[in-house]
Amino acid sequence: MQMARIVVIGSTNTDMVVRSARIPVPGETVTGGTFLLNPGGKGANQAVACARLGGDTMFVAKVGDDAFGRETGPRLAADGIDARLITDPSEASGVALILVDGEGRNCISVAPGANATLMPSDLEPLRSEIERAAALVMQLETPIETVAWAARVAHDAGVAVVLNPAPAAELPADLYARIDWITPNETEATLLTGVAVADAASAKNAAAVLHSRGVKGVVVTLGAQGAFWSAGGLCGSVPACPVAAVDTVAAGDTFNGAFAVALTEGKPVADAVAFAVKAASIAVTRPGAQASVPRRSEIDI
Repeated sequence: MQMARIVVIGSTNTDMVVRSARIPVPGETVTGGTFLLNPGGKGANQAVACARLGGDTMFVAKVGDDAFGRETGPRLAADGIDARLITDPSEASGVALILVDGEGRNCISVAPGANATLMPSDLEPLRSEIERAAALVMQLETPIETVAWAARVAHDAGVAVVLNPAPAAELPADLYARIDWITPNETEATLLTGVAVADAASAKNAAAVLHSRGVKGVVVTLGAQGAFWSAGGLCGSVPACPVAAVDTVAAGDTFNGAFAVALTEGKPVADAVAFAVKAASIAVTRPGAQASVPRRSEIDI
């Protein structure tokens, strides 16, 4: 059976990670940590998740003409991803500095570099690829005008648009009606809707706001509480799998990639969310971004 193609447009970064007992407060130095250099970026992480979990995946991003950028294509190809990387010689490749504490919590500072120069004109040659996809997956680590352009092209072609509104940011009013699925976490849902989201009940209220703006389907990830979904007049919650979290980096990205794969396989939304929760639950038990993303054989057991 031929797999439905998923196009992921987004960022690719190199993550420089320091793990220590706790995250320092401003002005403080915490010693005794360990250092890791990992591939990351929300877009690339989600593309890797799609590919490892069974999706025929194309990934579009912009990189600099540097060592980090040159390493990106072959690394993604090793996961079976059709990587369409555009090189911007005037910018560095994206970099993220990540601090992780002993409980797996993290704080992240990103220098977007070439990611911030990915424009609609870069994507125009790939318009037909977007229009033929089963799903388009995006985040907000690239310019919002590019996200809006791609969403319009996909929506007009009947392609399912999945938007992970991360990092948290306001969205153009006319973008909402072109989104088939929006997948915020509690913080992002709160920013977008003005509803303080802390549990399934408040997530339902936030989802109602997003539906009123034209979004068809809403999935709010709730960390250790699992996820809430709302679509087609129905809603439900999926509990988290009980695990010992080591590192939450890329857990949300794993969720989004898994959810997109499940949707393109025709799974009902409750099953798609459960599949994504299970994938993310595995990811948090491992350190790193793309290194933590599970494979399909680990889910189908």
